[in-house]
Amino acid sequence: MTDLDRAAAVDRVEEIVETVASEPMPVPVREVWVYGDVALGLDPVERLDVYVTKDMLFGRDADREDEFRKSHGIEGVGKTVDAAWADQYPEYLRANRNGHAAPEKCLAAHLLEDDEPIHLEVCNASFEDNVTQRLKAAVDQANYEQILDPRGACLWIDGQRSEEAFRKLRESEFAFPLLSGALEMLGMDPEEAEKAAETVAAYRERQDGATVRGDVV
Repeated sequence: MTDLDRAAAVDRVEEIVETVASEPMPVPVREVWVYGDVALGLDPVERLDVYVTKDMLFGRDADREDEFRKSHGIEGVGKTVDAAWADQYPEYLRANRNGHAAPEKCLAAHLLEDDEPIHLEVCNASFEDNVTQRLKAAVDQANYEQILDPRGACLWIDGQRSEEAFRKLRESEFAFPLLSGALEMLGMDPEEAEKAAETVAAYRERQDGATVRGDVV
């Protein structure tokens, strides 16, 4: 799958929000945002960027970990992802390289198709807080690829869908500056902001199909 026309991209976002709102998730989800191309009103949308704020389980069903280790060869079910969800959607259960259940990978498997041009960001922090944290880390490490585009819109929070945000998204009414300008507003100097924006653009162009990144702040 390549680019999405704008209407199809917004429809796809709506499907993701409806899934989060109506179906069990591997971890509790508090917020769903979109950022980047779709929030900017571009048409077509080269990649659809979605941000999910999740809560952590803290071992709610830890007594079932051994059961899933034996049945699926995956550690941590009941600790890092919900055991009841894994019972209902075993086909979406995913592990990290160490064989532990990975919430971000499980969410991506549940919400996305492999060939969709969609990137999913998953973090326990809100979008705005993570934008700040990621920018600071990117500057400290001179690694601009990890910058999270701050130009985002919240569509769903704590069980409530924002009809106004969806309306603005469909009618391309959100007003955002260029990425370099947005980074300057967050404190980067102009030359560094321009270099960072170019790095982010080049990084995005190298991505293909559905991708996911998980953070813990």
